[in-house]
Amino acid sequence: MKDIVTQGLQEMGITPPDGAVDKLVEYGRLLLEQNKVMNLTAITEPDQVARLHFLDSAAILKWDAEQRGAGGRTTAPTWLANKTVIDVGTGAGFPGMVLKILEPSISLTLVDSLGKRVVWLEKVCEALSLDGVRCLHARAEELALDPGFRDGFDVAVSRAVAAFPALCELCLPYTKVGGRFAAMKSVESGEEVQSGQNAVKRLGGRLLKPHDYPIPGTEVTHRLVGVEKTAPTPKGLPRSWGKIKKSPL
Repeated sequence: MKDIVTQGLQEMGITPPDGAVDKLVEYGRLLLEQNKVMNLTAITEPDQVARLHFLDSAAILKWDAEQRGAGGRTTAPTWLANKTVIDVGTGAGFPGMVLKILEPSISLTLVDSLGKRVVWLEKVCEALSLDGVRCLHARAEELALDPGFRDGFDVAVSRAVAAFPALCELCLPYTKVGGRFAAMKSVESGEEVQSGQNAVKRLGGRLLKPHDYPIPGTEVTHRLVGVEKTAPTPKGLPRSWGKIKKSPL
């Protein structure tokens, strides 16, 4: 796993801080060990965890450079340096935990609706000596109504949680005006994203140019769909999850 992560990050143009690769390897070990008793991931081979979880998540670190048309290597500090980041529906910690390990200056909040996953993530943070991480057991659409969280983050991220219109309603309320939301999607998500343009507008956002990226060591290409927050999200949003699913914006 260590060689795959090291080589993959190099191919992506990402220079990890000292000790970060070892922390990712330990994170992978803890993930696969816990997965024997808890459903955390369908990916159970260490090399595939390295590629399809770690390297996939790390691609967000290159997003800003791609948006600006800048090439070259991404070194600490990255565009996420010192930013407040919320990972909505984090599951086993992706992409938030990977971003935190590779850019330690992030102030990270992980949100998941399953309490036992949150308890496990807290233990992982302790085992990896990660400071500046909150692990919260909450429903995203409810927490976003809390004044302490609404409009409270520079960046919101989410991976494999919901269709794009619903995802925007869950995530954009957390983002400050001038901040960004990054949704990790498949390259077949064009129609889904197109259907979410009204949601983006109503929630106070502006759709950015999507960024497709290959995952090193695989034939898989994924897509980052970005939204810039240009205005406060109107009151009354997000709605309950039942309404979000039944009647997308």
